[in-house]
Amino acid sequence: MPDNVFDIGKYWKTIIDTVNDGLLIIDKNGKILAVNPAAEKMTGYSEAELQKKDCRILNCTACKIYAKGSGEDWCRFFSKGQVRDKKCLLTHRDRRTVHLLKSGAVLKDADGEIVGVVETLTDISQVVRHQQEIKSLRQAFLLDEGYHGIMGKSSVMQNLFELIENVSQTNAPVMISGDSGTGKELVARAIHEAGPRKDKPFIKVNCAALNDNLLESELFGHVKGAFTGADRNRIGRFEAAHEGTIFLDEIGDIPAATQVKLLRVLEEKKIERVGDIKTISVDVRIVTATNKNLEELVKKEAFREDLFFRINVFPLYCPSLEARREDIPVIVQHFIRQNSRHSTKKILGVTPKAMEVLTSYHWPGNVRELRNAIDYAFVLCPGGGIGEEHLPVKITATAACVPREAVADSQNPNDRESLLEVLRECGWNQSEAARKLGVSRVTIWKRIRKYDIRRPE
Repeated sequence: MPDNVFDIGKYWKTIIDTVNDGLLIIDKNGKILAVNPAAEKMTGYSEAELQKKDCRILNCTACKIYAKGSGEDWCRFFSKGQVRDKKCLLTHRDRRTVHLLKSGAVLKDADGEIVGVVETLTDISQVVRHQQEIKSLRQAFLLDEGYHGIMGKSSVMQNLFELIENVSQTNAPVMISGDSGTGKELVARAIHEAGPRKDKPFIKVNCAALNDNLLESELFGHVKGAFTGADRNRIGRFEAAHEGTIFLDEIGDIPAATQVKLLRVLEEKKIERVGDIKTISVDVRIVTATNKNLEELVKKEAFREDLFFRINVFPLYCPSLEARREDIPVIVQHFIRQNSRHSTKKILGVTPKAMEVLTSYHWPGNVRELRNAIDYAFVLCPGGGIGEEHLPVKITATAACVPREAVADSQNPNDRESLLEVLRECGWNQSEAARKLGVSRVTIWKRIRKYDIRRPE
């Protein structure tokens, strides 16, 4: 070799030890052979502690381990051959979570046989923290349209947003419950958009809108000739949602026969088109919703118990509008902004009296009914502020039956004895007490805790 040729082979160890990205070399049996100092810092383990250890010690969320043999039978990495900029989480030795970008490729010998894997790890924890801080600031100062389109500043909604953030990073089945009109579909979409599948399909199926025969075909697809009118092959919603999320709304309405097939899909992650015997693998995130009491349906044997437990891994509850009255002004203003974009009328808000009516109404139709009320007001209001006279008669008539000023003057909800008196009059019904005092149910609950009020046995 000429003197002026730089022999990189002599310096490879020094080069690798100076790069900022972590580097791991793993053999075809998943045993760690070598790591560089950057990887030691990211994981908290020294090279001596990691050498000859199973790579699962790092608990990386991007890994899918088979461990049935070596090479392609060890993990998905070997069968795919490479990975590029895969976002994942790694467990540090001190048990904290590290956000990473992982890249890598398999190593082959001269005969083309796989001998191992080389991985590079880029720590993006600081970037993730900055993104979370920016997101929190945007929410705090209302610089965006709520949380994935869901409006709410109340404590119950902030708690719901936090739960959505946590569960969105997993593949656990989620079941959303709540009254009609509380925004269950928005919550389902938020779970999808906040998670790693956000760039993949989000497919909604309204189980109550389809009859028994059509529902199975909609979910799983069919082949030509499967039934009268099936003149061509058709993929189902599960295939359409592959690698994304499928949202099964009104899950309590699916028939017993479809429940059995749905359970099989959840357990085996495979479907069969109607009229076909060939199975098709699907990778979907399952989110379901219902306004029915599925536990009661299980007791009546109208819903399979095994399916209920399979879809109810992580339950979420959408609170009624009555339980978060303090969010009504924010939601109203949001709807006004939305309507103003498609209207020539210059409507800027609502009058104080109209807002008082809106916050005192009990909203059996929840956010959907509130949206309809604002749409109605936009028709009647010529401009300026929406007044009481522009609201639906049903809402103003109900509000007129609740003398909020008189109640507020005679019974202060901040006073323990006054609150006790109202609770007794209402039979300890907190929702009724909240309506009588013109405050939210959450406020009543907080006052009960503050004053340590206990319901008599």
